[in-house]
Amino acid sequence: MKAYLETEDVRRLEEAAIIQRDRLLIRLLFRLGCRVSEALALRVQDVDFARGTVTILHLKRRIRLSCPKCKARLGSKHRFCPDCGEEISEATMRQQEHRRIRTLPVDNDTLDMLSEFTRRHDRDDLIFGINRHRAWQLVRECARRVNLLDLVNPETGKVRGVSPHRLRDAFAVHAVKLDDSGDGLRLLQEHLGHASFNTTARYRKVAGEEHREWYRRLWPRAATTRERRTEAVGLRKRSAAKAAIQLGLF
Repeated sequence: MKAYLETEDVRRLEEAAIIQRDRLLIRLLFRLGCRVSEALALRVQDVDFARGTVTILHLKRRIRLSCPKCKARLGSKHRFCPDCGEEISEATMRQQEHRRIRTLPVDNDTLDMLSEFTRRHDRDDLIFGINRHRAWQLVRECARRVNLLDLVNPETGKVRGVSPHRLRDAFAVHAVKLDDSGDGLRLLQEHLGHASFNTTARYRKVAGEEHREWYRRLWPRAATTRERRTEAVGLRKRSAAKAAIQLGLF
């Protein structure tokens, strides 16, 4: 069972989409690595076709609990205030909004798909005009059409179905497999909009590159010996083929 979707899997998902809107949503979720809420909030004016970029607004709302007497921060299970010792009968609730804007580059093929699809939309229109539940449904439907199996979480072993967020995961793993250097992970963190680097570094573990490289450094001689054996086998096969050609067997 796979831990993440590969590029070929996403291509099959795109081909399984019946209408252009669904195909474009799958493409954006993978090629941009954005959250499904960010993709569904995109408007036509957020796409800069001249520069080849998409501006994404990430809005996150959090509920903060505080002591009504001293205003100290509280957890959801606090019965007494850790600062003043007051018994908490009813905490003060305050909603905070965190807004982050990031501008992401878009490849030419995806930009052409966006241009074709948005040509008949007004500038203030949402590009997709569907909710999260419908986005989840259409990704699952496409996965069923091409018989894509469920994925397994490599850390917990929990089985998960193919969903919009699995496309974001696929983008991150694809990026890590191509470049898992410190600079590559830092750029990936900025692209994905992660507040913590540890969240981004988790994809390196999923990709398996970090573990394989660590183990390879433990046994460098064994790795070299294996490479030499592979090379020797290849040399013997080439020599046998050459001899067969000279004898007129082929």
